[in-house]
Amino acid sequence: MNPMRFSDRFRATRRAPILQVLKSAVATVAAWLIAGWLIPGPLPVFAAIAALLVVQPSVNQSLGKALERSVGVIAGVVIASLLGLVFGPNSWVILAAILVALLAAWAGRMTAGTSNQVAISAMLVLALGGTSPEYALDRVIETLIGAIIGIVVNAVIVPPVLAGPAREQLARLGSELAASVDRLGEALLAPQRSAGLTELMLEVRLMRPMRDAAGAAITDAEESLTLNPRRSAHRADIAEQRRLLARLSPIVTQVGGMTRAFVDHYDDGLATEPTVRAIAEQLHRVAHDIRLAVHLADVDPEPLTSAIPALTAPLQILPPKSDHWILIGSLMEDLRRIREELVEEDVDTGPPS
Repeated sequence: MNPMRFSDRFRATRRAPILQVLKSAVATVAAWLIAGWLIPGPLPVFAAIAALLVVQPSVNQSLGKALERSVGVIAGVVIASLLGLVFGPNSWVILAAILVALLAAWAGRMTAGTSNQVAISAMLVLALGGTSPEYALDRVIETLIGAIIGIVVNAVIVPPVLAGPAREQLARLGSELAASVDRLGEALLAPQRSAGLTELMLEVRLMRPMRDAAGAAITDAEESLTLNPRRSAHRADIAEQRRLLARLSPIVTQVGGMTRAFVDHYDDGLATEPTVRAIAEQLHRVAHDIRLAVHLADVDPEPLTSAIPALTAPLQILPPKSDHWILIGSLMEDLRRIREELVEEDVDTGPPS
């Protein structure tokens, strides 16, 4: 097995923020100390595990994880206590409890995380030697204490707002989209080889996964605002990112369609067609306005050559002089749709006339 492939199975592509690690440590230690003080007796393992699992990248996710953890512990403790009372402290009862816990979680259509928690809780209760109702109740209370502490720590200590990663993904998408439009404009002006056409299609296909990544990042950013005390300072920024993605998404589709039409209907005579050359000029203007739209949303690190929109008027063309009218008509329709996406907003954001 390839060593790199093997390491990819247990290593993340990016480290978690060090603040997230410190928050998990603080929550775990606090849960251990507080639960041990409130509930004397066995070591507060359940509280520590609950706090550790509940600290998530967002407060909303912490709340969901706390609910998942609590439901799993309660179900597992109940199953283990009942089996322990009926069959006593036998080793085989632990295995039976795990099996019953998994079947009960399956019957209840619980999530994978909750199902695992039911089985783990049942196993821990019996392995630690507690089958009395008092012991079971203490473990449930202990888990709730750990979950609450995890939520509080995550909410109080600099709750994360994931606007930065969303901004980065949008910047990549905007830069690649503008570059794809420029590449298509250049390709229209010169004869192309088969390898060049293939490369053009491969590059334009990169935009779809980039668009999906930007959408997922913005969704994560929106979720990070839920129950977050810092949400008011970032809500407008993330809403603007969502609006920008809504403008760029159809342009991604149109540019992909234009590139496919060009590749499918290509011949060497296209570069001499006056209308095609005029469309190429419009595509460079489109690329400029895409960069401008992204820049105005404050997500594009690239410098602008001009802050004035380049699509100032619709393109007027004469009938094609050759049999290229099918391709030209297709390009013009996609160009019209792109212009609608870009110019509609520029009416409000552009400089006064």
